[in-house]
Amino acid sequence: MGREDEFALDGLGDASVEEIASRITSLSPVHYGRSREMLEALDIRALTGQDIGIRFVDLNRYAGLNIFGSGQSAVSKGRKGGIFINQHKTIKADPDNVYLAISKDIDDTTLIHQLAHVLDYLGGSRLMPGTLEPLAFELRIPVEHLEHPEEFGYWLIHLQQKFQVTFDADDAIVSYLYQNQMLIKGEEIQRKNRLILRSKSDRILRFLSERSAEIDRLIRNRPGYIGIRSPAHPNSSGEGSVRFKSNGTFSE
Repeated sequence: MGREDEFALDGLGDASVEEIASRITSLSPVHYGRSREMLEALDIRALTGQDIGIRFVDLNRYAGLNIFGSGQSAVSKGRKGGIFINQHKTIKADPDNVYLAISKDIDDTTLIHQLAHVLDYLGGSRLMPGTLEPLAFELRIPVEHLEHPEEFGYWLIHLQQKFQVTFDADDAIVSYLYQNQMLIKGEEIQRKNRLILRSKSDRILRFLSERSAEIDRLIRNRPGYIGIRSPAHPNSSGEGSVRFKSNGTFSE
């Protein structure tokens, strides 16, 4: 689970921005998995230049707030993982922190994935995951290619090395793409140049197809491995040879 647009937002019109922010920031802080250890070890200001904190809240309690539409609790009950909550939902009540909603059983690779999104947002591409679906739909490219820019890949590997985390299959592919200079730069995404973004997305799909055997060897013994799928162009089926799994990362 990795993108906040997976939540139904049809009920937002019933609450003010201030009320939404108050509901979220009033949730009790949690420290599941290695979240406390990782948070205490990260100097956010030194890493990003931003004097801002990170707070963790319970994913199910966040999903249960009555600001996401009547179907929200039923859809999200029991889901595992974490999401980076859009800062625009919390900034009115707490401008000094950004928020991550995590489940009790969050694993290390999902945790560093979400922390990489935070570091990328604060000191990298400045892109907020969960906001790029309209652009991806317009360009008819996988949204994963926009939500995981080159800068995100840098932070993901930085955290993996710092905390000695074993990547799952999905994040292993993100790392592999970064190391082969295949991820799209954040500034290119910000410019929204249709030709460039489509070209870079097609380049990723071709690369994954051409390296499928090597990638399979890389990920086959990792958690989340689902096997190699026949590549397809996103314009024909809505999916390419990479897609999102529930924890919000690339998969082959």
